[in-house]
Amino acid sequence: MTERKMDIWKYFDVTHRHHVVCNPLSVDKLDALLALCALPAGARVVDIACGKGEVLVRLAERYEIAGTGVDISPYAVADAERLRDARVPGADLRFVCQAGADWAAASHAPFDLALCMGAEWVFGGLAPTCRRLAELVRPGGLVVVGTPYWLRTPPEAYLEAEGLVAEDFAPSLRASVATCEAEGLQLLYAAVSAPDDWDRYEGLQWYAAEAHARAHPDDPDGPEILRRVARAREIYLRWGRDHCNWALYLFRR
Repeated sequence: MTERKMDIWKYFDVTHRHHVVCNPLSVDKLDALLALCALPAGARVVDIACGKGEVLVRLAERYEIAGTGVDISPYAVADAERLRDARVPGADLRFVCQAGADWAAASHAPFDLALCMGAEWVFGGLAPTCRRLAELVRPGGLVVVGTPYWLRTPPEAYLEAEGLVAEDFAPSLRASVATCEAEGLQLLYAAVSAPDDWDRYEGLQWYAAEAHARAHPDDPDGPEILRRVARAREIYLRWGRDHCNWALYLFRR
């Protein structure tokens, strides 16, 4: 008998159902960074791994942009389209369900702003992410990158539990910035997660999984979702909160 395999994008859809933005940063900090972008009317923007489209919709509410959101999750793209239609129905925003690296390989440059927040795995790491985003924007254009870094040396048990090696994340915030600067980017601003930002990001996943299980008791993926979330919760409470952090950076090419 073939074992049932859960759709990973369904898992993220369920566990991030109550998130406004799908990363450990407050909306206020995000808005402060977006305000500093100061985009001109008609600016072209691309968000790689755009999630539910919140950032592009916020940019469209603030500026008169032409935006493209790319995400591999059909659930996220459907959410993004609903969000656009509800909040900025006349905005020039389109959402594409495709792997970000494949979309970017078609060379849609130049953009005025390119974003990839918390999904550097799309391009194989932080340095290649910065390199590819820099290629997508015009000279003098803006790049926004969100990425984790270590607060302190992670214990081996934590790395093993997460399936990571220490080199997967930068050893400090400064090291993250240095990696990006080496790709021709000038740091303009950084928004750094605080413990309560992380607690909200993680805690909403616990809440969402339990709410889904109660609302859909017959979902065959329900037990697996609860199991995965319980394991992630234990890892976060035991190690993650004290060893890992996240920041969103605004750069100029």
